[in-house]
Amino acid sequence: GSTELAPAGAGPSRRGPVKPTASPALAQVPPPIRPARANAPAAPAFNLGPAVDVLVSSHATYAQKQAAWKALREAGQLDAAISELQRQSQENPSTSRYLSALGQAYLQKCATLQDVREQGILAMQADKVFDTALNIDPANWEARFTKAVAMSYWPANLNKGDEVIQHFQTLIQQQETEPPQPQFAEPYLWLGDQYQKAGRADEARGIWQRGVSLFPENSALAAKLAAAP
Repeated sequence: GSTELAPAGAGPSRRGPVKPTASPALAQVPPPIRPARANAPAAPAFNLGPAVDVLVSSHATYAQKQAAWKALREAGQLDAAISELQRQSQENPSTSRYLSALGQAYLQKCATLQDVREQGILAMQADKVFDTALNIDPANWEARFTKAVAMSYWPANLNKGDEVIQHFQTLIQQQETEPPQPQFAEPYLWLGDQYQKAGRADEARGIWQRGVSLFPENSALAAKLAAAP
């Protein structure tokens, strides 16, 4: 007759569960690989690699990257993502998209913190990383957009308003030479808000009007324009 093989792990299970040893010497020896060991930790539910791959991809859409950030936040994996993006940025120092993703990771982490001082430190780190990315590639849309949005929340006494406006103006100039993408509506929204904050109501209305003409399906732009004085 045929010989049936015992299922993997049957041998150890007959001898009872493998107990961890406290010996420091033995602790240095990697344990043998046994399928379905009784004391093996559960496999992690979240796989970091694919999410980070999306974040640094030059082909993933903006919406796909936002979905990856959401998944990382919900899985509590932002610290792990930061470590991985720091490593990849060091390995690819002349490619701006790794730095752009790292800067965004710092800001994602910043949003989870309560301590204002810690938030400030991370925000400054992010800003420097975005500057490095933009020095490599001034046309990196995500780096400039995220930097400008983050700076728009800085305290008024730092007088960053004009610089924020300049970044959004640059984004609009650059993206109007490219095929339209849904996220390109955002700089019109933000630039209008910055103009309004600076008391430049006519310019705010003008930029929202231009945004609506280019992105007629964007309800946020339509609402801004409708509410403009």
